[in-house]
Amino acid sequence: MGVEVVVEGLTKTFGKQVIWEDVTLTLPAGHISVLLGPSGTGKSVFLKTLVGLLRPDKGHIWINGHDLANCREKQLYELRRLFGVLFQDGALFGSLSLFDNIAFPLREHTRKNESRIREIVMEKMDLVGLVGAEAKLPGEISGGMRKRAGLARALVLDPEIILFDEPDSGLDPVRTAYLNQLIVDLNAEIEATFLIVTHDINTARTVPDDIGLLFRRELVMFGPREMLLSSDEPVVRQFLNARRHGPIGMSEEKDISELEAEAQMGHEPGRLPPIPPQLMPSRSGLRRSQRPPGTWLAEHGVIPPPGSFVDEQGRNWLDEYPRLVAAHLDGVR
Repeated sequence: MGVEVVVEGLTKTFGKQVIWEDVTLTLPAGHISVLLGPSGTGKSVFLKTLVGLLRPDKGHIWINGHDLANCREKQLYELRRLFGVLFQDGALFGSLSLFDNIAFPLREHTRKNESRIREIVMEKMDLVGLVGAEAKLPGEISGGMRKRAGLARALVLDPEIILFDEPDSGLDPVRTAYLNQLIVDLNAEIEATFLIVTHDINTARTVPDDIGLLFRRELVMFGPREMLLSSDEPVVRQFLNARRHGPIGMSEEKDISELEAEAQMGHEPGRLPPIPPQLMPSRSGLRRSQRPPGTWLAEHGVIPPPGSFVDEQGRNWLDEYPRLVAAHLDGVR
């Protein structure tokens, strides 16, 4: 079961350059969260700070009553054992087989014998669909397989928090879809707390329970998926629509003159895309944190834009969801 991560007033700088400041959010235990933002906004820096590889200038990261941002080295080492990390390129050792890459954390951080190590490694390889590829080297497999091997390695110490640094980087849309389904299936099975940094809008719209957006050195929004997908915040609408017109420019943000010129030309931010249902686990029932479409909006009295749950085929997911769930449950029985 995952643990809650509470971030309070986190600030990080490199010299005089402010990466982000006063970031406050809560990653709910067992939820899948996604962090979005234009390139260069410090998303990967945020992950490295969460796991203690970088120290923040100010703020707190509370996990199980301990402040990871301000604890001693020994306590930091213990807290890091709660984390698993999938790096952008998998970060595999090129001279080691997939089996030895995945076994590396067990040999480095535990005293388990080789028989037990083999049991654990094969269990994790089975989880990510790599059984049969144990002897292959990273250079002999595809990018998608390297991602899955990196994920298996992140899982071998049974972490309660798993960080994904752009897991879709370098993958084609089909393999990204397979990886997204794998992430959902893993969360249903191990119920760890997931945080995914990504640029992929489809991932952000269909996978997480919660979404955040970093922009202009601050966290613009963080909260339940439907809160962002129905938001009128200009930067959120621009990012979700992948439009040129809005606060985001080629170098992260536009200057005042550019924004004024766009305003004079009367550019509209664009209609928000429909809110799709979340991906469901392929091997089990619904995840513990998964909720029906429209739940958060109804609870908070928010009326989304017309057609928010109607897809391009005219299906209204508010009406179709019960049938979708029933068909899914029949399929996994």
